[in-house]
Amino acid sequence: MSDSAKGKHLDPLGWKMLIELQKDARISFAELGRRVGLTTPAVALRVRRMEEEGIIRAYRAEISPSHVGLPITAYIRMSIVGDVLPRLTAHLRTMTEIVECYRGTGVDSFIMKVNVISVEHLNDVIDRLTPYGTTSTSLVLGSVVEKSLLGPKNLEWPIQSKPGS
Repeated sequence: MSDSAKGKHLDPLGWKMLIELQKDARISFAELGRRVGLTTPAVALRVRRMEEEGIIRAYRAEISPSHVGLPITAYIRMSIVGDVLPRLTAHLRTMTEIVECYRGTGVDSFIMKVNVISVEHLNDVIDRLTPYGTTSTSLVLGSVVEKSLLGPKNLEWPIQSKPGS
């Protein structure tokens, strides 16, 4: 594994702590210490250090969009040409329906995840984007993989075993 792939050089204990925090960000330092075999002050110090280094970026509540009146999730891919980038990025930041937006390479300049109330609402979102470029939309029917945990196995590459073997 290259040095850059190792990131912040977490030791196995650091990874154990991160996995537990990903499962439950509200866990107390005392309980986290019990689970990983450290004292409460040692856990607090290590967590603070991971926050300062940018390894831990935030603690959030995960909300179910459908339970708060946003039953439709869609991905909108967008291709742009010309000098619309600054105006489009400013516009995207004002659109509350967009919960994630990534700028990428290839045919699609942007990939956005949106949560909306209805198909009509989705149509309105698309209409607000089309002055800036071409869109292609896919509705989400369900989730196959919900937020998987990041751990040391994510750094193991190449994969040694093939599916089905």
